[in-house]
Amino acid sequence: MEKLSGITPPKLKLQVSAKAKTFVLDTNVLLHDPQSIFKFEDNNLAIPVEVLEELDAIKTEQSTERGRNARRVHRILSELLPDSRSMHEGVKLANGGTLSVIINPYMADPALRDAPLMQKLRAVLSDFSKKDNRIIAAALFVQESYPPPTILVTKDVNVALKARAVGLESQDYLNDKVPEANDEDAYREIPVTIYEIQRFCSEGEFTLGEADAQSLYLNEYVLLRSDEGKTMPARYYGAGVVKRLRIPDSIKAPGGIAIRARNLEQQFFMDALLDDSIALITCFGKAGTGKTLLSIGCALHQTHDDRSLYDGLSISRPVIALGKDIGFLPGTLEEKMKPWLQPYFDALEVLMPSKPAKDPQFAAKKVSKKQQKKQPSALEASRQESVADSHPNGGGGHHGPAVPMKPYERLIKSGLLEVEALCFIRGRSIARRFFILDEAQQLTPHEVKTVITRISEGSKIVLIGDPAQIDNPYVDSRSNGLVYCHNRMKGHALSAHVKLTKGERSKLAELAADLL
Repeated sequence: MEKLSGITPPKLKLQVSAKAKTFVLDTNVLLHDPQSIFKFEDNNLAIPVEVLEELDAIKTEQSTERGRNARRVHRILSELLPDSRSMHEGVKLANGGTLSVIINPYMADPALRDAPLMQKLRAVLSDFSKKDNRIIAAALFVQESYPPPTILVTKDVNVALKARAVGLESQDYLNDKVPEANDEDAYREIPVTIYEIQRFCSEGEFTLGEADAQSLYLNEYVLLRSDEGKTMPARYYGAGVVKRLRIPDSIKAPGGIAIRARNLEQQFFMDALLDDSIALITCFGKAGTGKTLLSIGCALHQTHDDRSLYDGLSISRPVIALGKDIGFLPGTLEEKMKPWLQPYFDALEVLMPSKPAKDPQFAAKKVSKKQQKKQPSALEASRQESVADSHPNGGGGHHGPAVPMKPYERLIKSGLLEVEALCFIRGRSIARRFFILDEAQQLTPHEVKTVITRISEGSKIVLIGDPAQIDNPYVDSRSNGLVYCHNRMKGHALSAHVKLTKGERSKLAELAADLL
């Protein structure tokens, strides 16, 4: 070690293994997964004191997942490092590794600010008032003091790039990333003979060969295809058996219009949505493939039936903006949440339009003008009732024209339909509800786990999203909660997965999703 002005740069006095790697953890790793401290096997862990400062600033966020995770990390560290000696010298972890908190003397001692290490850092990182730069400096100090290799673990891409620029190896936190795989097809095709197709159509099920059955997981959707080009969709039930889909010709929300699956993948999705034995569904799909519309339609189709298992429908999504934030929104909680929840109101407007549909297949039977005068339509009756309900005198006063309630607003008022932000779900127990979680790709695996563990007996949860559209800076296409949940839950009897690839919103939306 070089000497400067008669001062020797200090060495760390830590209980470490020379054969193990040394991982320096960034703040965002601990916020992403507070249990990450225990997931580095028998390697050495070092946490810069700057990380504790950043956690201290975040812990006061009462209603956010970041604030809760920061407080959890503080509790874990206070248990593992009970005194000052353990903080500086490190402690042994149960998995065989070590944990220590690092104070970088190059930042604290003015006599060391011209050391070669600091000169190297200043060539790339000029502003040491930034916590990210100080964490990188601490990691370099660890690299100088420990035997190699030393690795900075961060979920911030910019921090990783700056670390590499100063000669420090950096990695993303890989513990909760799903294995990297090529773009998988929406479904698999199983070759069968024309006679097996005919038997499947007549009996409703078919036993596959051992080779085909071994490659399938429980509740996987497949397409049986013969050499003659005949096809039949099916679902794998285990033990080599595939069965025919159980879907109606159309589904209908109460007082709404009938809709039907428009392609094979939507048939798969509808089969899973209408099967009470499946409690968890994950669905991948680009914009316009019908994820939200079909899931809401199938949910309302079931909840208004007296024989339904569900007492109502709950729709939620994480509050993460696309593009630059516009700041705080004024008004009540309902008014603040309206811009975030507007996509679901749009879908409900399609399913339960305020005006009669012009499409002839949805047109009502014609009645005479006399019958129309004698008996108002169901929609008009609901509007009249809505006006009466909304008026303080039961509709008897004349204080200007009352705005009629939309059909879906009556469902919200009755409690059958609930649309809310995800940030209020902690602590709830969701019983006998059909729960739709949209934009699930924006969540971390821990956040998805928090949501799913709220689901009580008799409820169903549907996670939908597009792994290619992520605005959360701390998750990616392999580490977000949606793909993580699918990867860990597939093959279980209670779960199913569907991938939608064909856009049905419009030709323009389909073209834009593919080319832009």
